[in-house]
Amino acid sequence: MLNYIEPVFRPPSEWKSLILQVTNGCSHNRCTFCDMYTQPQKKFRPKKIEEIERELQIIAQSGAPVHRVFLADGDAMTLPFRRLQEICELINKYLPQVQRISSYCLPRNLTNKTTEQLTELKQLGLSLMYIGCESGDDEVLAKVEKGETFDSSLTALNKIKAAGMKSSVMILNGLGGPVYSKQHALNSAKLMNAAQPDYLSTLVVSFPLGEERLAAGFNGDFRQLTQPELFKEIQCLIQHLDLEKTIFRSDHASNYLVLKGILGRDKDKLLQQVELAIEQPGAIPLRQEWQRGL
Repeated sequence: MLNYIEPVFRPPSEWKSLILQVTNGCSHNRCTFCDMYTQPQKKFRPKKIEEIERELQIIAQSGAPVHRVFLADGDAMTLPFRRLQEICELINKYLPQVQRISSYCLPRNLTNKTTEQLTELKQLGLSLMYIGCESGDDEVLAKVEKGETFDSSLTALNKIKAAGMKSSVMILNGLGGPVYSKQHALNSAKLMNAAQPDYLSTLVVSFPLGEERLAAGFNGDFRQLTQPELFKEIQCLIQHLDLEKTIFRSDHASNYLVLKGILGRDKDKLLQQVELAIEQPGAIPLRQEWQRGL
């Protein structure tokens, strides 16, 4: 029905949403841990507004009930404010029953957008940003060519909050390898404590096409963490989190250990689960390799 350029990715929580592809690929596309948009057909380009309107017309004419819309691909928020405004207005025109619009968002996407502009987009329904911070550690971020820093991530998260939007932050468990594991966990916790996001999730860094591209930035200091090392890193992260009412999830398909709770209310319970996984691996259910994926 819709003209998708595959592959298309979305957050797990958007499984019931209409995936509206308003850009193709990622404008940065240099993160060495990410193979999502490396295929030739995924070269970044915005979709023409006429194409977007035509697809919304098709959905409206189908009569399919749509209550949530996710703006794909990985970098929709790089679009100028006026284009995002126009897209949201078209969604409201053709799908007036929509209750929420969401998007991935790189921190740099918000550099040239004011809080007032984000507030206007929020009023048009764009109310949730998925921010791939990946780490709060500047050294790790530089090594993986994220193009962001602790400060740039915090600035974006504060701007989102000031606009009345919600933020869902992703941290990558294992991104720094064994050498940088502790500082990765500690500075990621520091970033989250400063930002107080609405949602926080951890994913295990995975390499379906091999880890060579990422390892090159570590000059031989990188290897994938073992399962116990991954658990110790997330233990360190949770121990140093001082959050008030952040919904925490470590249940993505990449995770061995599934954790769910509200921080800080459930901090002790979550730490007990992690400690059990470290000290008595057979005493708590863990995902097997065949059950894991991106």
